[in-house]
Amino acid sequence: MGVGPGDPDLLTIAAVRSIEAADTVAYPVAREGGEGMAARIAAPFLGSGQRRLPLVFPMVEAASPRRLAWHAAADRLAAEVADGRAVVLLCEGDVSLFASSSYVLLALRDRHPALTVQLIPGISAVAAAAAAGAWPLALQQEGLLIRPTPDEPGDLAALLGQAADAGWVLALLKLGVRWPWVRQLLEERSLLEGALFARRVGWPDQQLAPAAAVPAAEAPYFSLLLVRQGWPAVLP
Repeated sequence: MGVGPGDPDLLTIAAVRSIEAADTVAYPVAREGGEGMAARIAAPFLGSGQRRLPLVFPMVEAASPRRLAWHAAADRLAAEVADGRAVVLLCEGDVSLFASSSYVLLALRDRHPALTVQLIPGISAVAAAAAAGAWPLALQQEGLLIRPTPDEPGDLAALLGQAADAGWVLALLKLGVRWPWVRQLLEERSLLEGALFARRVGWPDQQLAPAAAVPAAEAPYFSLLLVRQGWPAVLP
């Protein structure tokens, strides 16, 4: 279940109702004893009598620990259901967009195919950033490409060229350490002023600004960039 990017007010009615009806509330954490961001977002709607089930999803590159974590999460969720509990798994942002819950869903289908699962979508950071910045995300025949920021300048340059030719708006996630060279590349292409930089969307320390106003220092992991290289011919 998606709980949105950070502001509890952005939870859907369906999400709130599901949380309130749950016996067990599961949520991802990066390590044992850690605090889950999805749980923090949903905190106003959690009941004192609900069972809490933190599920460790390690933030590592290696495939084996991640697979083991997804399998373990699927088995623990299935065990809760087998014990007669109504279970929700909280997911920051949207439940299907670059979400850990998507891997758990695939693991559940493989390991517990008889289990009934319902997905409840949530507001993505991309949509929330565009709305908060009064930045039209896609207009008329424009395409929208959402993807992690490439690791190399050459790859981003090629992507920008492809997007310009196709009329795509780019939503680039996970800027982080890439921001200094991304900023320089956008400046060289005169795209900085019109691009929207967003950091920790929906949280109290949210930052929204034209990309030109953001210094070329390392950006946090939870930052994104919206880039439009042209406008449709018909506008007000």
